[in-house]
Amino acid sequence: MSAAHPRNPYPTVDVVIELLRPGRPIVLVRRANPPLGWALPGGFVDYGESLERAAVREAAEETGLAVELVAVLGAYSEPERDPRQHNLSVVFLGRATGEPKGGDDAAAAQAFGLEELPRPLCFDHELILQHYLQWRAGTRPGAPVQKRGV
Repeated sequence: MSAAHPRNPYPTVDVVIELLRPGRPIVLVRRANPPLGWALPGGFVDYGESLERAAVREAAEETGLAVELVAVLGAYSEPERDPRQHNLSVVFLGRATGEPKGGDDAAAAQAFGLEELPRPLCFDHELILQHYLQWRAGTRPGAPVQKRGV
């Protein structure tokens, strides 16, 4: 590593998408590329793109859903959270209507009730979903989302 070419974590976003229907199921995607498996929708932030715009874009690309962001769940930065490289992810909570449909690098997108989530999940998404369940139960606060430009 040199001063001219520092190595920094890659900025990413993930979105816990609640569907606005009875039971408030959440949407997961089955990844088409390694690491294979089920995961939260998300991906890399493009240069010049806000985190919020990246989250909405990635959700639309991978699930076909127009997501409204409602809160920031947290930031996740453990170097080993992604086997490909060191990523730093900001996780948003979002809501949507409609039926998810896999697209882009998601082989499939599907709504799951909380009692029927597939296991194991890729990356650190088990931990993220534990934090989401705490938020849903009212025991973990979420931070507000900047609405400008989303």
